[in-house]
Amino acid sequence: MDRRTLSRIDEELDSSEVAELCFLCSDVVNRRRLEGITDGKTLFMRLEEKGLLENSSFLCQLLQIIHRADLLNQLQNDCRQQEETDANPILSAYRVMLYDIYKDMTEENFEKIKFMLNSKLGRRQLEMSKTVLDVFVEMEKTGLMSQRDCTELHALLRDLDVQLAGRVERYTQALPPQIQHIPSGSFSIDQQRPNVASLAPLSSLSIQDNQSIYDLPVSASESLLPSSGEERSICTDALPKVESSSLSDEGDYYSLSHMPRGLCVIINNEVFPDTNLRKRQGTQEDEKALHSVFERLGFEVVTHRDLTAERIRVEMAKLGKRNFSSDDALVIAVLSHGDMGCIFGSDEKKVPLQDLTGPFKTGRAITLARKPKLFFIQACQGSEYQKGSVLRHPANKLDSEEN
Repeated sequence: MDRRTLSRIDEELDSSEVAELCFLCSDVVNRRRLEGITDGKTLFMRLEEKGLLENSSFLCQLLQIIHRADLLNQLQNDCRQQEETDANPILSAYRVMLYDIYKDMTEENFEKIKFMLNSKLGRRQLEMSKTVLDVFVEMEKTGLMSQRDCTELHALLRDLDVQLAGRVERYTQALPPQIQHIPSGSFSIDQQRPNVASLAPLSSLSIQDNQSIYDLPVSASESLLPSSGEERSICTDALPKVESSSLSDEGDYYSLSHMPRGLCVIINNEVFPDTNLRKRQGTQEDEKALHSVFERLGFEVVTHRDLTAERIRVEMAKLGKRNFSSDDALVIAVLSHGDMGCIFGSDEKKVPLQDLTGPFKTGRAITLARKPKLFFIQACQGSEYQKGSVLRHPANKLDSEEN
């Protein structure tokens, strides 16, 4: 990155903001390498050592989180050149959650937390803690808190601020499930096999339920019978084996720690006045179904109806500038007429699919980096007639092989 740009940013950061940035970086830079840093230049050098400033993506994320939009503007042109890629690192949901708690915590509650931790943390460590971020670091050092275990933090906040405690609870609920061991001599296969009649239908599962189904690796069918004095896990065709997940596996999962989970935008074009396009009968039912599904999954749902091509572009551009820091996902569903590689506005003008997806690439929507972005396009993609086929069962093996 350009050193002059970094120098200008350094001049605008005060010591408290530098401390906040160091805290946010403590998952990607060794904590000891961050100790004693009081200026932005030194922090930038540490980030360069880790290859985190090869482009501006990571720094853009940091400035977005600490709400320095003025400094972010200095990087905006550089940010827009960056395409979304797995090589661009992303701040962990855990670290961002702790930072959000710090920003919304009162000084009174900060002092109460220090008092309640007096018997668990050293007096000297607490006296040296100038902010709750310092307390969080000490809790991590002593094993009172980690990305996988926020029980102690939740208990502290529950007695002080219900809203802050709720953030911890939502983060914890979004964590992938961990392995469960069943002590020997206390199980039977019948006890482990669920009653099918008691299972809820898949369509009624919440997003946490879906996550627990799709995130669990299913092993081959086998049974591990315990021998005396041993503790074994049971694995059958009806009970998937749950592998333990280490902290390094966190990148395998999308975080779903916020409520609402994210934003779902529905564009429903039903009528196309003064054009050759017919009215799309039944599209209101599709809109209602989408609204119901994503609302049930915890998304905020916004609907736009009968937008012209220009209005669609304007809405997408405006949405791309939204701050998605408190959103874990973005869903866009477009219901309209279309042609190859495009959809039609209500004025029959074309909107290329790239105009729908482009505003949400990492280089443009920094706070959507490494978050799922789902696009559902219900529109014809060409004018050729799609023929159907009749399903028939092969009469014999030879017939099957010929088909």
